[in-house]
Amino acid sequence: MAVVMGTAGHIDHGKTSLIRALTGIDCDRLDEEKRRGITIELGFAFLPLPDGSRLGIVDVPGHERFVRTMVAGASGIDFVCLVIAADEGVMPQTREHLEICALMGIRHGLIALTKADTVDAGMLELARDDAADTLAGTFLEGAPMFAVSAVTGQGLDELRRGILDMAASLAPRHHGDIFRLPVDRVFSIRGHGTMVTGTLVSGRIAPDEEIEMVPSGLRARVKSIQSHGDNVERAGPGQRTSLNLAGLEVADIHRGQIAARPGSLFASSRWLLSVSCLLSSPRGLKQREELHFHHGTREERAKLHFADREALRPGETALAEARFAGPMAGVFGDHCVLRLFSPLRTAAGAVLLAPILPRLGAGKLRNIPEELRARLLALPEASPVERVHVQARLSGAAGLRWPELAVLTCLEEKKLDRAVQELVQKRELFCFHKESRAYVCAEGLEYWKARFLERAALFHRQNPLIKGMSRGWLLTGVDPALPPQMALFVLNQLIRDEKLRTEDELVRLADFSVEPRLDDEQMAVRILAAHRGNPLTPPMLRHFLDEARLTGKQVAPVLKMLVQKGELVKINEDLYYDAAALDELKSRVRAWFADHTDMAPGDFKAVAGLTRKYAVPLLEYFDNTHFTMRVGNERRLRKT
Repeated sequence: MAVVMGTAGHIDHGKTSLIRALTGIDCDRLDEEKRRGITIELGFAFLPLPDGSRLGIVDVPGHERFVRTMVAGASGIDFVCLVIAADEGVMPQTREHLEICALMGIRHGLIALTKADTVDAGMLELARDDAADTLAGTFLEGAPMFAVSAVTGQGLDELRRGILDMAASLAPRHHGDIFRLPVDRVFSIRGHGTMVTGTLVSGRIAPDEEIEMVPSGLRARVKSIQSHGDNVERAGPGQRTSLNLAGLEVADIHRGQIAARPGSLFASSRWLLSVSCLLSSPRGLKQREELHFHHGTREERAKLHFADREALRPGETALAEARFAGPMAGVFGDHCVLRLFSPLRTAAGAVLLAPILPRLGAGKLRNIPEELRARLLALPEASPVERVHVQARLSGAAGLRWPELAVLTCLEEKKLDRAVQELVQKRELFCFHKESRAYVCAEGLEYWKARFLERAALFHRQNPLIKGMSRGWLLTGVDPALPPQMALFVLNQLIRDEKLRTEDELVRLADFSVEPRLDDEQMAVRILAAHRGNPLTPPMLRHFLDEARLTGKQVAPVLKMLVQKGELVKINEDLYYDAAALDELKSRVRAWFADHTDMAPGDFKAVAGLTRKYAVPLLEYFDNTHFTMRVGNERRLRKT
């Protein structure tokens, strides 16, 4: 993993000149930058390190009009070189850049007092004191400070050693192992095609791998990779990386998109954040106020919805949901910067807590329990197990699959697996689909169990004479959004817990039994009497209903009950047979086949003593239930 240093500071304080003097690389590559003498776009350089690797350097513009470009550059750096001109001292953009670096989670750096050759010793000492006063209480308090001149070379060797020492002492900031390359530049090279560049935040990439541009969803193949102008076989975290892509044109890509492996990031228009309003902010943040939202190399408009207040005052931190004008993709722990529209000023920073949210709906953020809010705000410092548990709780009944868990926790594969297994052993997390490694928290599982039991109870209320419902009716009717794997898992859990029972392919509540009402019992007696009085020639259902002055709706549940109890057998929609009488008919048929191979319809009528009115539906029933097999116009007995 490589370490990246970034510059920060006011316009015309000599950031680009300093980098050129240190590295020999001119970061101002645009004609407009050279003509106007100011940095407009991000610039990139490097310093060789003793171990043969390279320290990446990102040079950012200092003008207030290009703060969004500065934020894009700061998103991938590990430490900062704050540049302050000795002849001017601390200026407005010095302070804002310092605040942005802090908001982006940068905690290390050093200070370069540039243009030291233009001031006398007294003025240089004043510049030192001014810088020290400004940095008091910040992450750069007490940081190494170097007086330098890009013109005369004064102090450059000392600064270079200070930079190399800091690079050697720091471990690159951990951003997980999901491959992410936020695009800060896209262009075309004749003979090569489309190129995208950025600082590789996390993960690794090699030639011939497929990537996806998020959030557009367009895919491409990596033809080759460069880092600081050299071809490499693999790029890793912290490296300035250029990807030569096959399958996409320059017009398909723009700054702010992220190159990632397909299916590893999830674009969303809603994020959950821990938002901290700067003490230096000109005012607080209002509920549903629209802001400039900076994440990685992307700027988007966003509205903040606070969970427990109507405004966030300077110095306060609170849970908030950001709703974006366009889809965004991030990973837990990412740092973001929020700027006001008026005045155009950095006002707050945010830490991304959940880049994937269940459908809470307008205002539902307020319904997150206070206990869970507190755990969410503490999540950046929490253990891996706590991260997984809180994210699973937040997902609730929706559940989470492995790629989502990786994005929501920013944990390496092994750490994530250990945390998940610990929660599974504690029965605080349940795997409802092993192949896709999908999980639901205990509270989410209990929610679905209750819904299933409610639906089963509804069936029994509506069908008191039917001893159970089909699995399909129960699995597909609880909620259209319920994944089939989750539905099957919940059903099996309820059966295992003996809350539901299965019998003859039907499912019922464990404490349910068919208890006919008096009028239902009387109707059952009438139906059985009608069928047993003439067992081989029972009445057609339509004739029975006419004679009894009943409707099909009235007798349907009683008929189903009698069929389920095995007292009647349904031949077709209009004909039912007494079960004992039908068994007697089958015995006659078997006896006939003891001396014959084939049975014609006339043979069956003779054996059964029935007319065509009953013989035809009975023969069709025997065929459908695999008692007989039709061959031409005759039947054969199926072997059992």
